[in-house]
Amino acid sequence: MTTTPDQIFQLAQGFMASKHLFAASELGLFEALGEGPADLKGLAARTGLPERSARISADAMVALGLLERHGDQYANAPVAATFLSGATPADFRPLLRMWDRVSYPAWTDLAGTLGRGKPAHEIFDVDDDLVPIVSAGIDAATAGACRALPHVAGLPAGSRVLDIGGGPGSWSIALAQADPGLTATVFELPEVAAIAAERVKGHEQIDVRTGNLLTDDLPPGHDVFLLANVIHYFTQDTNQAILRKIRDAAEPKARLLLADFWTDPTHTQPLPAALMAGEFAIHLNDGDVYSVEEGAEWLADCGWSFTGHLPLAGPITLVTAEAA
Repeated sequence: MTTTPDQIFQLAQGFMASKHLFAASELGLFEALGEGPADLKGLAARTGLPERSARISADAMVALGLLERHGDQYANAPVAATFLSGATPADFRPLLRMWDRVSYPAWTDLAGTLGRGKPAHEIFDVDDDLVPIVSAGIDAATAGACRALPHVAGLPAGSRVLDIGGGPGSWSIALAQADPGLTATVFELPEVAAIAAERVKGHEQIDVRTGNLLTDDLPPGHDVFLLANVIHYFTQDTNQAILRKIRDAAEPKARLLLADFWTDPTHTQPLPAALMAGEFAIHLNDGDVYSVEEGAEWLADCGWSFTGHLPLAGPITLVTAEAA
C-alpha cells in the first residue's frame, strides 16, 4: 500500500477552505442564492461582484458542498439554505463573522500560545467594536443547543433556575419559552448582565442579577443550577471549587445542568470539541475541554450524583447531576 501526502494536503489547505467560506458569507453569496438559482452573470449582479470573483467564490463553495451547480445555474445546497442564507432562524452567519474577524487572526499565533502556555490576549480584551460580533457569534454557535435544552433536560414544571454565567440570557429564554411557570435568574458580570437585561425584556419570568461566580454569593431560592459554556473557561481545580460552591447553595435533590464541549476519555472525540481546545487556549488563560468521565469524577468529589450525559446540538452536550 502506497503512502501519499493527500491527508496532509487536505489538512494544510483547511485554512483556504475556511477563508473561502468566510468570504462567501461576507460577500452575500448564500443570501443572494436564497432568492433562487442564478447563473454567473445573475449571481454577480445580485452580489455586486465582478463575474470572475463570483465564479471563484461560487466554484469553491460547490467544491466544498455548500453550493450546487446544475449546468450554468448555481443554487444553495440544503445545508447552506438552512444555515447561511438568512432565510431561517438557524443563522450561522454571525458565527462565521466572529471566527473570521476574531478567532482567525488569533489562531495565527497558536504555536506561540501553546509554547507560552497562555494567550497573548484574552477574548475579554477585544476592541469595543468587536464585542457585538463576539456576542452574536457565540449566540449563533449555541442557538441549536439552547433550543434543545428544554426538551433534553426534562425539568419539572415551574422550576426555579439559576443560570450562572448565563451570558446574554439565551439559555434562560429558551427554558422560559418552553415552560410558562418556570422562573430563571441570569447571574453574570456587570458588563454582560447589562446585555442580558436588554435581551430578556419582555420575558417577565427572567431576572438578571450582577455578580462574580468565583467571588460572590449565589442568589438563593433556586432548585435548578445551569452552567452553560462555563466549564471550559477554567482549570479542573477552579471548576471543582465552583461545583462545591453551587452544592453549598443547593438543597438535596436540586438539579445541576452542565452544557459544554464534553469529550471522550481521550479528548479526541468529537472532533469539533477537540479542535475547540485550541480556541479556548488562544482566548482564555485557563481554557480547555474536559471529558465526561472527568466531569463525573468532579461531581462525585463535590457532593453531586452524576445522572447522565445527553446530546444537545452539534458538539455541545449536557451532563446532568443531582445534589446528593
